[in-house]
Amino acid sequence: MDTTPTPGRGAAAAARAALPLDRGTLVRVVAIVVFLAIALVFLPTIGSDWTTTFTSVAIYSVITLGLGILYGRVGLISLGQVALLVVGVWTGTRLNYALDLPFPILLFVTGAITCVVGVLIGLPALRLSGLHLALITLMAAGAVNVVLVAINFPNGGGGFTGRTDTPDLSGLEPVRRPSIAEGDTAYYRYVVIVAAVMFLVALLHVRGKPGRAWAAIRESEPAALAAGVNIVFYKLWAFALASFMAGVAGCLLAAQVGQPTAQSFQTQDSLTLLAVTLIGGIYSLWGAVVAGCFSQLLPFLFQVQWGINPNFVLILFGAGLLQVLLTAPGGLAQQFPKDMANLGRLVWRGLGKVTGGGAPST
Repeated sequence: MDTTPTPGRGAAAAARAALPLDRGTLVRVVAIVVFLAIALVFLPTIGSDWTTTFTSVAIYSVITLGLGILYGRVGLISLGQVALLVVGVWTGTRLNYALDLPFPILLFVTGAITCVVGVLIGLPALRLSGLHLALITLMAAGAVNVVLVAINFPNGGGGFTGRTDTPDLSGLEPVRRPSIAEGDTAYYRYVVIVAAVMFLVALLHVRGKPGRAWAAIRESEPAALAAGVNIVFYKLWAFALASFMAGVAGCLLAAQVGQPTAQSFQTQDSLTLLAVTLIGGIYSLWGAVVAGCFSQLLPFLFQVQWGINPNFVLILFGAGLLQVLLTAPGGLAQQFPKDMANLGRLVWRGLGKVTGGGAPST
């Protein structure tokens, strides 16, 4: 068979090869650029309360991103992500008071320390999966909460805990923010940029060798082992990456709150975080953004904007989780575009019937 391409076909193939991006990738890049432009330019102009809420949405998107990698990419059900967030908040607060580090270095060091803690938690749980892993990580979250109640967060004191028991907390300095982002609006933009970097790191992992190894482990550990995948190494890698993201998010949250308190973090928050992650979508990075909105934006709308008891949000989470488990395992990040496409085709056919010409072929 003659495999020499004809001049026309060869030129077309060369032109396609010269294109750096295919159509689907180009659309995704444009969507990301538009999303970031809206997040950085438009959203900060809405109001101060909204700016604070969207800052929390960006921070919790990073947390759910790590949880989505563990569950959606590797198949590890972890309920300890809130515990790692607490470790990140505590570590970031302590280092912030103790050392005069530039904020980007503070973020990296906090993430690295939290990463080590996450790996230590993940080591004894490597042989577990499913419900057993979920229970072990939930117990770890409970243990972290007990320790937190005992020592509380640092507030500028001395010693290892960095806490001073003073009745008047008004004179204490809050956790330092970056010098270029001390105001709420500037800090919101700073958090969005850091979150975008974390999403880029996750994308590089998912598209690279770790992502392929994680997919093999999720589908079948025996098959992955037979294919030469180092299961222990890549599971620890996933724990390390998710823990690093939780540490970075914790440091950002500490600077946003100013003076974190132990009452702000409860063990049951781990269950809520897993629920919103499943609702958002564990197989798509966009699902982490949806989960962040569910986690922080919905309670704000219920309590502040609509004057409704925010506990009703838990009912919505339960209904959403049930719907995801039964009909939409990909979550809203995958199901919503499909539903909108089906609705668009239905409307298009309806318009064709009304005009009498029929729906045009695509």
